[in-house]
Amino acid sequence: MTRPAAILALLLALLSAPAMAALDASEMLADPALEARARALAKGLRCVVCQNQSIDDSGADLARDLRRSLRARLLAGDSDEEALAYLTHRYGDYVLLDPPLKPATWALWFAPAGFAVLALLLVVRYFRRRE
Repeated sequence: MTRPAAILALLLALLSAPAMAALDASEMLADPALEARARALAKGLRCVVCQNQSIDDSGADLARDLRRSLRARLLAGDSDEEALAYLTHRYGDYVLLDPPLKPATWALWFAPAGFAVLALLLVVRYFRRRE
């Protein structure tokens, strides 16, 4: 195998890994409409053991358990809001990829901007001292 072909094969394998990781056929619901709801909700839920990956994309055991729990809630007749409320009550707002803006989540929302402002102030201070 030539070097460019080997590199291409490696890149294709790396790009296809997330697609193979997550959902297996045993998790899928028989009702296509219910399965579509479950998939849409799962895309907005964070895998709590992965770095910023949805439970729909994650292959972690806990993500699999969360997907099963979500599907069980939907099969029991919960609305989307009720199913999300159940998981949020159990795992906290961290389980949401887009957490609500409230005092308990201010750090999630404002810490990155705060660190950027702090870094900018430190850089300005550094260059002012050099003058």
